[in-house]
Amino acid sequence: MPDFIADYDWSGFTGRSAKIVLVLVLALVFLRLGTRLVDRSLRSIGARSPLRESSPRLEQRAETLAGVAKSVVRIVVWTVAVLLVLEEFGLNLGPLLAGASIVGVAVGFGAQSLVKDFFSGFFILVEDQYAVGDVITIADQTGTVEEINLRVTRIRAADGTVWFVPNGEIRKVGNSAKEWSRSIVDVLIPNKADLAAATAVIAEEAAALASEEVWSECVLEEPQVLGVESLGAENVTVRVSTKTTPAHRAPFARAMRSRISGRLQREGLVATEPASKRPLSES
Repeated sequence: MPDFIADYDWSGFTGRSAKIVLVLVLALVFLRLGTRLVDRSLRSIGARSPLRESSPRLEQRAETLAGVAKSVVRIVVWTVAVLLVLEEFGLNLGPLLAGASIVGVAVGFGAQSLVKDFFSGFFILVEDQYAVGDVITIADQTGTVEEINLRVTRIRAADGTVWFVPNGEIRKVGNSAKEWSRSIVDVLIPNKADLAAATAVIAEEAAALASEEVWSECVLEEPQVLGVESLGAENVTVRVSTKTTPAHRAPFARAMRSRISGRLQREGLVATEPASKRPLSES
């Protein structure tokens, strides 16, 4: 039989049992209150968020943050409860706490990168830097976010490659799916063509395309013909810019290229060229 059991003063066992039960009951009460406080705080933050209409995004952030906060609450509450129970059994907690401190320091030195990943992931979620479904650029890799947690971000590139990026290694990130985007289309006009007529045709077709019902909800502002972007030996580049929703930037650009190209050809404002020379391009 272990010495601490043999030497234990069992005469006050009833009183100590009552204290232990009280500690466990209080631990459950504090745990319940802590989880409710976490849920209420996150709901309050979500209600004040400017993105409150985007419920899937908010729900994902809320679930992740709630899970982390509740885990911290559970660890703190049960750690304190276990220490109080051990103290009631007369155990000397000094050596135990000292040993735990030494182990904690050793683990801390060995897991610095892991802790850094967790802190970075927490702030990524709190600041809503990006979410699942966003198209982002991290470390020269561009792709769609498939999963994000406190440790790592997983993105899938256009060629299907899946990249796992530790959150602690993210120094900067570009998010092309944040709130709105710009569809940029460059139109190549032959130098011999009537530039003023071509520009008028481009503006007319861009406005007509944006007003169509299929695009009306995703086009946030009227297309703007910015004018001549560059001069070449054979062509003049005219740029058209349209503010759109992030998900429709590329589809709208493709539709505009097709629409403007067909109109310019019907008007005789572009020359018939080999397939290798495309009259339109997107930057």
